[in-house]
Amino acid sequence: MSTSKPHSTVCVYAASSAAVHPEYHDAARRLGVFLAEQKLAIMYGGGAYGLMGALADGALSRGGRVIGVLPSFMKELEWGHSGLTELRLVEDMRTRKQELLAGSDAVVALPGGSGTLDELLEAVSLKRLGLFLGPIVLINTRRYYDPLLQLMDTAIAERFMDERHRSIWQVVREPEQVLEAFRSAPPWSADARKFATR
Repeated sequence: MSTSKPHSTVCVYAASSAAVHPEYHDAARRLGVFLAEQKLAIMYGGGAYGLMGALADGALSRGGRVIGVLPSFMKELEWGHSGLTELRLVEDMRTRKQELLAGSDAVVALPGGSGTLDELLEAVSLKRLGLFLGPIVLINTRRYYDPLLQLMDTAIAERFMDERHRSIWQVVREPEQVLEAFRSAPPWSADARKFATR
């Protein structure tokens, strides 16, 4: 991803739970602040609560551009953030995932539950197939992603994935490290599909 592009956009996957440890909320807010200060737009799930809300509030506090993509049923449940730069309503969760990735140059995954993991693993799979080519960065707050990373290591060791697939994702501990992770991510191309099934 080139940060010199005037409208570079980062897709951020984040949880909606407000019950998690405060360190997770702090990391989400710091990420929002940092991306806004770097003049990078944020595209995320559009929620007002949990890490989603902290991310959006952090970015908006610095004048950042924040685009939410929200399924209509969540709007009806009043789960949407009312202060976003733009809120796009879509038909369902599947359409939301497609629009989030299609409009983004890079992906950042904050810790989250089944929805976040679903989004993250779909992005990994699409990059493996050469259908998404941008960086994918995991923010490993409280070592949350350690079990997933161990599972991915096992998948590679057992040859369900190729050793080269380790380059699909980058891992950082702090939100402020994501820009360097974008810059240092190995180049990826559609040619990756040639070894996707090995």
